[in-house]
Amino acid sequence: MTTINRRRVEMAFLLRGALSILLAIALPVWALADHPQVVTDGPDQDAHEHGVLDPNKRPDPELPLIMRDSLSDEFVSSGPNAKVIKNLTPTARGTRLSPDGTTDVWVLGNYAYTGTFDEPCGGAFEAGIWVWDVRNAQKDKNTPVTIIQSPDGSRSNDVKAAAMNSGDILVHSNESCNGGPGGFEIYSVDDPEDPMWLASVQTDDVNAFLRDELGFQDFGVHNLFLFTQGEKDYVAAVVESEFGNFQIFDITIPTAPTLVGWWGAEQLRLAELGLGETDAADLDADDFGIILDLDAYLFDGFGASRNRFLHDVTITEDGQQAYLANWDAGLVLLDISDVTDPRLVSVALDPASEDGEVNSHSVWPSEDGSIVVEGEEDFAPFSTVFSITSGPAAGDYPAVEGDITVPIANLTPPVMEGPTTYAGLACPGDMVPPAPSSDSIALIQRGTCFFSEKIDNAEAAGYTGVVVFNDAARGDELVVMGGDPVNLPGVFVGHSTGLAIAGVASAADLVLGAPGASVKVETIPNGWSGVRIWDYTDPANPVLASTFNTECSANVIGPDCLDGGTYSSHNVIVESTEPDRDGERSVKAYISWYWDGMLVLDVTDPYNPVEIARYSDQSLEFQFENGGNQDIWGVYKTPGKPWVYGSDRNGGLYILKELGQGTLMN
Repeated sequence: MTTINRRRVEMAFLLRGALSILLAIALPVWALADHPQVVTDGPDQDAHEHGVLDPNKRPDPELPLIMRDSLSDEFVSSGPNAKVIKNLTPTARGTRLSPDGTTDVWVLGNYAYTGTFDEPCGGAFEAGIWVWDVRNAQKDKNTPVTIIQSPDGSRSNDVKAAAMNSGDILVHSNESCNGGPGGFEIYSVDDPEDPMWLASVQTDDVNAFLRDELGFQDFGVHNLFLFTQGEKDYVAAVVESEFGNFQIFDITIPTAPTLVGWWGAEQLRLAELGLGETDAADLDADDFGIILDLDAYLFDGFGASRNRFLHDVTITEDGQQAYLANWDAGLVLLDISDVTDPRLVSVALDPASEDGEVNSHSVWPSEDGSIVVEGEEDFAPFSTVFSITSGPAAGDYPAVEGDITVPIANLTPPVMEGPTTYAGLACPGDMVPPAPSSDSIALIQRGTCFFSEKIDNAEAAGYTGVVVFNDAARGDELVVMGGDPVNLPGVFVGHSTGLAIAGVASAADLVLGAPGASVKVETIPNGWSGVRIWDYTDPANPVLASTFNTECSANVIGPDCLDGGTYSSHNVIVESTEPDRDGERSVKAYISWYWDGMLVLDVTDPYNPVEIARYSDQSLEFQFENGGNQDIWGVYKTPGKPWVYGSDRNGGLYILKELGQGTLMN
C-alpha cells in the first residue's frame, strides 16, 4: 500500500469512528448505495475494504476500452463492410501503425496534433503528441515532423492547440500509466516543428481537507479546452479528482498558470440537500458526513457505469459558457462569464433515453447555441440477467459481468448455467475443491487476492464459470471485476445473493466444497450508444429533440456488425454552414464512431437528424494498410472548409474531404 493510501485509510478510520453515530442517523442511503465500479481486487485489501473516499477507486476512464482491447486484440474481420455514404473520402493520412496507439486529434493552422494511448507509456520516444505537417492535404502519406514526448510514466490522451493572446499555445493532458504525474503540459507552438515547453501543471482536488489530510493530490487530466475572454487566456481541465472536476486555469502568462475557478457535479447534490450556496471546496472534517454523502452520490448514477464525474467540456467561442459532458449527472451548462465563480444554467438529463445509460461523454453546441449534440459512450452493450434456478431462494438478483471474464454473449449457447459449489476465496495456496461435474460453477467469496487469480484457480479445478460474491464488509455493493483477462465466464453479485446461493444465513455457515443452488446467467443485447440531439432554444430548459444510432450501435448482433467490434459513438464537433442563397444555414455534426468510422449528421432540424456522410472501411485490405481495424477515436473539422480530420487508434491520422450531401444507401 502506498504512503498516501495508508494515510487515507488511517484518517478514514478515525473520522468514521468519530462520526459513526452521525452517519447512522443522517446517511442511511449511503450505506446501501449500489454503484458498480471497475475494481481490481488484490492483496492491498485495507485500501479496498476500508478506504473511504479512496481516489484510486475511481476507475480509469479508458479501462473498459482497455479491457475490450485485451479481448479482441487478435481479432481480424472477415465480415461485410458497413453501409457507406460515399461522400466523405480520404485524401491523405499520417501513418502510425501502432495497435490501440493513437487517441485524440486537433488542428491549428497547417499542423495536426495526435495523442497517445497506453502503449507505449510515457517516456518512450514514440509516446506523446505527434505533430503532422498537413499543408498539403492531398499527399498520400505524411510523417510526423516531431514528437512532443509525454512525461515518464504518463500518457498524453488529449491535446488542444489554439491561437491565444500570448501566441499559439498547445496543451496536452497527463494521465499516469506507469506511476507518472497527472495534470497537463503547456507548450508554445509558434514554431510547430520546434515546440517550446512553457509549464507543467499539477492538478489536485479543490477541497483542502481532502487534499491536505487524505492525500487527494496529483490527479490525472482526461480532457482540456483552450479559450479566451478579452485579453485573458484560459484552459479548462477535466480533472480526475473527487470534487471540482471542472477546473479553470489562467494561462495569460503561460509560464505561470494559476487555478482561478472550478465546479463539480457534487454541487447538484448540495442543492438537493438545501446547501446550494455551499462550495464543496470549503467542506472540512466537521462536514465529513456531507462529504461521504457527496461521495455516494457521485458513484450512484444509472445503468452499468454509474459515476457522475465529468468526462469532457466544450466552451463557446466567446468564452462565456461551458458545456460539460458530466457522465451520469447529464449535460451541464455553466455560465463562466466570471471564471472565478461558474454558475449553473441548466442540466439536460433523460435517463430513459437510449439504452438506460446516461454516460454523457462528449458535447458540442451549434454556433448560436440553439442545438446541442451530446455523445454517449457505452462499453456494456449487453445487460446481465442473473437467476437462482433451484431451492427456496429461486428468483432474479442483481449481477454484473466482469471486464476480465469471457463475455457470456460469446458462449455457445450464450448462457452460463449449472449447479454451484462453494470454493472459498480460491486464492493461490488455497485448496479449491474439484468441480463435481462438467457444468459446475464455482461460488467464490471476494477478498485477499486478485479476481484473475481466483478465476484461474477455479478453471484449474475444472469449473466452467464463476460467481464471485461480495464480502460482509462491503455488503451488496456491485463491482465490475478488473485485472488480467481470464478464460472463464463470470459475474459478481452482492453478499446476500452469495449467501442465498449457498443456502446459509451468514458467512460463518459457509462450508468449503458444499453444493449450492443452480444458477443461470444470460446477457440481453441492449445497444451500444448513439448521440442525443437537444433543443436549447431555451437554454435554461433544454428539450431532448431526438436520438441517433447507427445500425450496429442500435443492434449489437446485427448481421452487418462484426463480432468483437466497438460500435459506440465517441467525440463530436458541430458546425453551422455559411448561409445559402435564401439565407438559410445547415447545422452538421461530425462524429467519430469507433468501428463505424466517421459520420456526418445534418441536425438542422434537431427533431429529425439525417446521416449525410460516412467514411467506413472494414475490409481486409484496409486493415492490412491501416495496421488493424478501422477504429476512429478523434475528430476535428476545419471551420468553413471541407476538411475533416480523424484519428484512427490503429492507423494514425486520416484527412477526409466532404464532397457534398449524398443519399443514404439502404
